Amino acid sequence: MEATIQLTYALDTFYFLVTGALVMWMAAGFAMLEAGLVRAKNTAEILTKNFALFAIACIMYMLVGYGIMYPSEGNGLIPVVDLGFMFGGDHALADVAAGGINHAKMSDFFFQVVFVATAMSIVSGAVAERMKLWSFLLFAVVLTAFIYPVQGYWKWGGGWLQELGFNDFAGSGVVHLCGASAALAGVLLLGARRGKYGKDGSINAIPGANLPLATLGTFVLWLGWFGFNGGSQLALTGFENTNAVAAVFVNTNMAAAGGTLLGLVTARLLFGKADLTMALNGALAGLVAITAEPLTPSPLLATAIGGIGGILVVFAIVALDKLRIDDPVGAISVHGVVGMWGLMAVPLTNDEASFAAQAIGLGAILGWVFTTSLIAWLIIRLTLGLRVTEDEEYAGVDLAECGLEAYPEFVGSRRPT
Repeated sequence: MEATIQLTYALDTFYFLVTGALVMWMAAGFAMLEAGLVRAKNTAEILTKNFALFAIACIMYMLVGYGIMYPSEGNGLIPVVDLGFMFGGDHALADVAAGGINHAKMSDFFFQVVFVATAMSIVSGAVAERMKLWSFLLFAVVLTAFIYPVQGYWKWGGGWLQELGFNDFAGSGVVHLCGASAALAGVLLLGARRGKYGKDGSINAIPGANLPLATLGTFVLWLGWFGFNGGSQLALTGFENTNAVAAVFVNTNMAAAGGTLLGLVTARLLFGKADLTMALNGALAGLVAITAEPLTPSPLLATAIGGIGGILVVFAIVALDKLRIDDPVGAISVHGVVGMWGLMAVPLTNDEASFAAQAIGLGAILGWVFTTSLIAWLIIRLTLGLRVTEDEEYAGVDLAECGLEAYPEFVGSRRPT
């Protein structure tokens, strides 16, 4: 019996860690996607942001965030912060619980920290091409240490949203809506890129420099999402868990496929062309939509849920442009608008969910993250400043912030005068 328990624990923990590694690989996907959708003169800086934010997320979540999100005590709204993990954590074999085997804190921390980094990666693309690097990284400290963990505690740490019956299997709200809400607050204070919107009300397209790279990044994210959703089952052993993981993998894949095709078709109907960027965002929208509940839908319904996400994201990107909200990669539309759709779609297939609880959870996450992020961004703007100068933006933030260019042979060796 003891050997069976240890083997089951080892297999579940190994699965947990491997799926966490897949989610970590999504950091590469975000970096490639964003690098492909910005102009060449801003590539090195956005890669620096994505690389550095992952390190910041890991350190800040270890120091503070994990203890906030998974406290030893709390009243459901405000956690009693437990900072013991940073001094060693729990290496012991977990006890057998009624629902299976609990993971030791080390494996749980690793799986959770890559989710935190994903939320911060969403912000990176939305504020691209005009934000100061160090202002962005300072905000990353605040989001990963405090803003994200508090709302994460409300749901996944056993807080009031969990008690309310709010459902969010892998994070359409806790991760994606959180990142999009923080991004929206930053974009509103930051303003649009110069030349994006004309004084006559025109909207000027600013194409990305490398669509093959953006496509590769989307495929990497698609792959990583199997860890994102599949790992959120938390265990693999046993017929119930094994079958659930298989269903989650299939539904995740089908939602992405549905989002891709309907995003592409919607773009064709609206613009008269097969817009690759809309197909890419359609795939991501399908993945975000199914993340709130990838277990209970049938494959056909999962395809439909993802497909509706693909349609929504095209209209959302167009609508934000009309509102003069400049999001170079469509992150707010993909993760915010479609994240809300994913949350509200849960009761369509999950009998234990209610539209009321889903709406309350959606509003709580959006309200908390947007408000606290707006305050944080405002403080940073009043101290360090948020935006590079007009000359620096024209020359490219690669030179202004990093002192080098990603494509020097193509862009040319421009140096500030």
